[in-house]
Amino acid sequence: MELISVIKVSGHELDDPAFLGGLTETIRTMHQPVVLVHGGGKEISAAVEQAGLRVEFVDGLRVTSPEVMAIMQMVVCGAINKRIVTALVNAGARAIGLSGLDLGLLRCEPYRPNGRDLGRVGVVTTVDGAALRQMLALGWLPVIAPVALGSADGLSYNVNADMVAEAVAGALSGAELVFVSNVPGVLVEGRVAPTLTPSATEAYIAAGVISGGMIPKVRAALAALSRGAASVRITNLAGLSDGGTRFVGEETGP
Repeated sequence: MELISVIKVSGHELDDPAFLGGLTETIRTMHQPVVLVHGGGKEISAAVEQAGLRVEFVDGLRVTSPEVMAIMQMVVCGAINKRIVTALVNAGARAIGLSGLDLGLLRCEPYRPNGRDLGRVGVVTTVDGAALRQMLALGWLPVIAPVALGSADGLSYNVNADMVAEAVAGALSGAELVFVSNVPGVLVEGRVAPTLTPSATEAYIAAGVISGGMIPKVRAALAALSRGAASVRITNLAGLSDGGTRFVGEETGP
């Protein structure tokens, strides 16, 4: 099978109808198989607040009680996932909406960063890559919501969408992972760096060239490389086809 593109978009971008339209049109014109992973963003927070529950984040991760999990799952697997699938199907793609619960695609264990209990927040431990490859072979476009199945307790867990995308790209060995952001790529001296290796990335972070909100983005890119992705790009919607900054292993770097 040809190169597989795993595309990750955040819920914040998907809040913009124009973005969804542009994303759909770009994916429609892509020739390689695509897996789309999406987040939830403000839509989840609004639903949690409407239910009278507290919205709380720790290091960018949503603290997820059982009550919050029920709302998160309803919004991200229901309203958001189906909105994306509908747009893609209307554009001619054979999109199928999934979460990690379906077929047990994503299994996880509780995620406890620095020992902090975030509730039903998980980290992916296994991905059924064979099932995804079968879907792609049928010409289907899996659209995956970031909910996974607890390996030990059989409960549903909220998983950071970047982590889901990293795990999926790693399971589809040889896949390219594309993080679609609101920036055209990693800027070095005012220009988008076309290619970065892990060592160059760390050097730019140490020197302060890569800073602020770009640091977690490039860390996610490096994590995806270490999990088995062939290459990783950070770009915006305009650069989705082949633009942005590409992260590659040292041996294939410039």
